[in-house]
Amino acid sequence: MAGGLVALLDDVAVLARAAAASIDDIGAAAAKAGAKAAGVVVDDAAVTPQYVRSLAAERELPIIKRIALGSLRNKFFIILPAVLLLSQFVPWLLTPILMLGGAYLCYEGAEKVWAKIAHHDAYGAGEEKVQDETTLVSGAVRTDLILSAEIMVITLNEVIDEAFWSRLAILAVVAVVMTVLVYGAVALIVKMDDAGLRLSQRSGAVATFGRGLVRAMPVVLTVLTAVGTAAMLWVGGHILLLGTNELDLHFLYEAVHHVEVAAHDATGVLGGLVGWLVNTVASAILGLIVGALVVLVMTLTLHRRKSKPAAATATAAATTRTDVTIPAPPSRAAQRRDAPADRAPRG
Repeated sequence: MAGGLVALLDDVAVLARAAAASIDDIGAAAAKAGAKAAGVVVDDAAVTPQYVRSLAAERELPIIKRIALGSLRNKFFIILPAVLLLSQFVPWLLTPILMLGGAYLCYEGAEKVWAKIAHHDAYGAGEEKVQDETTLVSGAVRTDLILSAEIMVITLNEVIDEAFWSRLAILAVVAVVMTVLVYGAVALIVKMDDAGLRLSQRSGAVATFGRGLVRAMPVVLTVLTAVGTAAMLWVGGHILLLGTNELDLHFLYEAVHHVEVAAHDATGVLGGLVGWLVNTVASAILGLIVGALVVLVMTLTLHRRKSKPAAATATAAATTRTDVTIPAPPSRAAQRRDAPADRAPRG
């Protein structure tokens, strides 16, 4: 009896150790896969504060909470089932889908660069339209759907060789952690200036720190946006670089790898860092080139088609105004009839 109990406890201990090891493996794999999606995460954290900029301070956190819940619904009810089905039945589609997501990242990054050069806001920051909260949350959740899909596909690509249930667990962990990370950071960012304002009303060093915090927040947001743009170009370009290699188009990958190895060998103890920087810069340049091409195509096609109806509407409105305000010239008969009667006849 005692021997059987000891054997049972030993089996339980073995199962517990196996479960702990499995959890550790899932956590490590989730951390590694999540790191690959860093560029999308930074961009998500940089974009989301734009949605609550025109809201009252007391509504910022409730709106961020609603967007975060919508993000979780996106991940668990739409994206997760879709990517698991793809990985189980048509895994060959993952690379093209991932490359499409990479091209979209490049497009977003290049559009932000162009917006900065052309001095206009890619996200329409110049339009201070006040939307109702339902419309605002719906728009933010739609944007999150694209960014979340990129995060999940990037993650899946890193764990594609795992068993089905391991993939499911890793993707679920990444979905929760990324959502908490992004929207926790967003909540901290949008409330930082409020915290600084309260601290500034105190005395001494605390007030000085609060005023410094208020002054620093615009700089922090600007830096975060710049880092997000660079990260999008880097991650998008790197996805395209690896994807072309997996599709047997090796010339780009081999060229970058050759320069990376040469830089690594030439810089001694700093070789690892320098090699990584070479690969990162090359990926970002590729991302900027591809993104600029997509921006050009979009400008010449979709944006031009959208501008034509607006131009036609403006022309029609101008014509209507002209017809109303400018009378038609009088006829010759009317001109003769209205001529002065005391004009002397000829002859």
